[in-house]
Amino acid sequence: MSITDIRGQILSGATPEAAIGYSDAVSQFAMFSGDPIAAADRLIEREPGLVMAHALRAWLYLLGGEPAGRPAAHAAIESARVLPATLQERGHLAALGHLASGRLHEASRVIEDVAIEQPLDLLALIAGHQLDFFTGNARMLRDRIARALPAWSKGVPGRHSALAMYAFGLEENGQYGLAEQNGRIAISDEPRDGWARHAVAHVLEMEGRHDEGIAFMREDLPSWTTNSFLAVHNWWHLALYHLELGQIDEVLELVDGPITSIAEPQLLDLIDASAMLWRLHLRGVELSQRWHVLARRFEAIWGAGGYAFNDLHAIMAFIGAGRRDLVENTLQQQAFAMLSASDNAGFAGDVGYPLMKAFAAFGEGRYGEAVRLIRPVRSIAARFGGSNAQRDIIDLTLIEAAFRAGDRPLARALAAERVAAKHESPLAQLFARRAGTQECGDCRTVACAKSKAA
Repeated sequence: MSITDIRGQILSGATPEAAIGYSDAVSQFAMFSGDPIAAADRLIEREPGLVMAHALRAWLYLLGGEPAGRPAAHAAIESARVLPATLQERGHLAALGHLASGRLHEASRVIEDVAIEQPLDLLALIAGHQLDFFTGNARMLRDRIARALPAWSKGVPGRHSALAMYAFGLEENGQYGLAEQNGRIAISDEPRDGWARHAVAHVLEMEGRHDEGIAFMREDLPSWTTNSFLAVHNWWHLALYHLELGQIDEVLELVDGPITSIAEPQLLDLIDASAMLWRLHLRGVELSQRWHVLARRFEAIWGAGGYAFNDLHAIMAFIGAGRRDLVENTLQQQAFAMLSASDNAGFAGDVGYPLMKAFAAFGEGRYGEAVRLIRPVRSIAARFGGSNAQRDIIDLTLIEAAFRAGDRPLARALAAERVAAKHESPLAQLFARRAGTQECGDCRTVACAKSKAA
């Protein structure tokens, strides 16, 4: 008799105990809690013939995006390929093979077919969902999960994870009401589901409900901060609310505390730190040694040319730290990235490289050049991944560059655009006041005295 996980998915090479352990490890991954890599390692040690334990280990390392994890992922894939496996499991290994070679789009399509055949394969849904995020495929962020939802009736273990992913997909497509509804149901079913909390946090950010967002994130801190490897990113969302409200002291407290105080940060944590420091930099906040510490941390675990979205955030840190050598090296590595056979060639060529040059120009005070480089790519920036909230840094940099370049007509147009999109936003209103005050055309910071007086 075949042994299955808790949702009826056949597991080649499993014992009943290993099937329970595998189900638990996948659940940890879905909620961004615990240590699913350690769980996968224990499974492999006990049951080396468990194909999906090797697959889970490979997915975790490859989706983590850190160069140091790639050898472990390749080893896991090779170990699994020689084992007896079902067609479903072979689908995972085929998708992993594409991902390991940098073919994110092909990996996404292959794992899509796995989930179409087996909609209760939670790992296939998680992996596909993350690939949609990395490739900026907003429609599939939603529809990949929508296709599977009829199979996830009440009582199916882990249903909250499917609802959490669906909520985030809905949010990225502007369906905020339905996104919030699904996200809150998921949280009610499993308060520790970090992805569900993350989805609702995005809704509150997009709708400009910043005070409500602060209350929402602070209402049950232990549920999403304890033993969660998404905690820093959710702290980042909390900091976004405070920043929007101009509460700089609160933002710095979060930056110096949970956002950057982790002893061994993941690459995602460094990206969040860089994104927040750059936003503060645009506001004219003095960041002293924070940039230098962050730049050193990037150097320790990141490698240029792997994924343009990450490279852009690394270059922000290097600009802030005044490390022109690292800025130039990162830019030079893009030439190799754009000639590679990986999908990152397109990510870098279409969006990443122009933005990296634009941010570097901004950092050197060449604001007109920054404007010129950002404008053609801002409307296609989803092609290199990230969320709407993360990519907002592109618009924020463009607006500030227009102000600093003295391009009052463009600054006025961009401010009006932002007010139309976020009319309740204090920051949008601040941009509008600056744009409407002629003497602020050469203003150097969003929080300047002139704009406050306007």
